[in-house]
Amino acid sequence: MFVGGLGRSGSTLIERLLGELPGVAPLGEVVHLWDRGVRADEPCGCGQPFSRCPFWTKVGEHAFGQWRQSQAGWLPSLRMRVDRTRRLPVLALGLPSREAELAEYVRSYSRIYAAAAEVADARVVVDSSKHASLAYCLASIMKLRVVHVVRDPRAVAASWRRRVRRPENGRPMTRWTPARTAVHWLAQNLAFEILRRRGVRVVRVRHEDLLRDPRTTVVRLAARLGLSAGGLDFLDGRHARLGVAHTVSGNPMRFSVGPVELRDRPAPLPRAQRWLVTALTLPLLLWYGYRLAQTSGARR
Repeated sequence: MFVGGLGRSGSTLIERLLGELPGVAPLGEVVHLWDRGVRADEPCGCGQPFSRCPFWTKVGEHAFGQWRQSQAGWLPSLRMRVDRTRRLPVLALGLPSREAELAEYVRSYSRIYAAAAEVADARVVVDSSKHASLAYCLASIMKLRVVHVVRDPRAVAASWRRRVRRPENGRPMTRWTPARTAVHWLAQNLAFEILRRRGVRVVRVRHEDLLRDPRTTVVRLAARLGLSAGGLDFLDGRHARLGVAHTVSGNPMRFSVGPVELRDRPAPLPRAQRWLVTALTLPLLLWYGYRLAQTSGARR
C-alpha cells in the first residue's frame, strides 16, 4: 500500500494509524531508505540506528543477503534516471522509456516489501514515500493500492514556511515559498487523480476529515482498502495510542509512542500569500471541497 500526496499533508499520521490495524506494517518513506538508512544510518522509528535495528537488519538479509553500501550508491542513481517528477507525463501516458531500468528499480522495492511483510508477519505493508512519480513507477509493474492524502493547500504552504529541525540530526528541514508549494500541491494531487483514471486503486482522504472524526475516517478508509479495522481500541475520541513503528524515514511523528492527540497545528500565512496559494490551486481546491476564504475545509 502506498501513501501519496504532497509533504506536510498528514501522510505520516495516516500511515501510523493504518499501521495499528491488524496485519498492517508501516515502513516509513522507503524512497529514502538507501540514503538515510543504509548510508547515513539515521534512526529507525524504534529509536535504534538503522544498522542496529533488528527489524531492518532482518529485512536486509531476506531481501539482499544484507544491506550493501554499493547498492546505496547504485539504486539512488537509478532513481535519478527513472523516478523523477519531470517524467510524470511520460509515465502517465504509459510511453515506453527506460523499461529495463524501470523494471530493475521496481524490483528492488518489491524485494523490500516482500521481506518486510515476512519479517513483520504482515498481510500488508505501507510505504509512505508520497511521491507521485514513484507511485507511477510501482503501478506500472506491481499491483498497488494508493491512499491519496489531501490537505488544504494554504495550510500546507504555511507548514512549508516553518523552520523545523530533523530530530535525527538536528539539521533544518527544507523550506518552500508559498508559490512553490502551491505549484507542487497542484502537480502532485493532479498526478494522483490521473493515476486513478488509469485504473489504479486510489482512495482519497482529507487530512481535515481525519482530524475532525478519526474513528469514522479510519473505519471508512479501512473498508475501502479491504483492511480489517478490528476494534480500533487504539483510537479514543481525538487521541490515538501508538505502538513502536519501524519506519525508515518521515517526519518526527514516526518516533511517537503512546497517547498522541490528533489535532491541527495551524501555522500563520500572510493574507497576500494565502490568496496567492488560493488562486494557483483554485480548480483542485474547489474540487476537494475547500472554501475560498478559510484554511480548513468543509465537507461537500
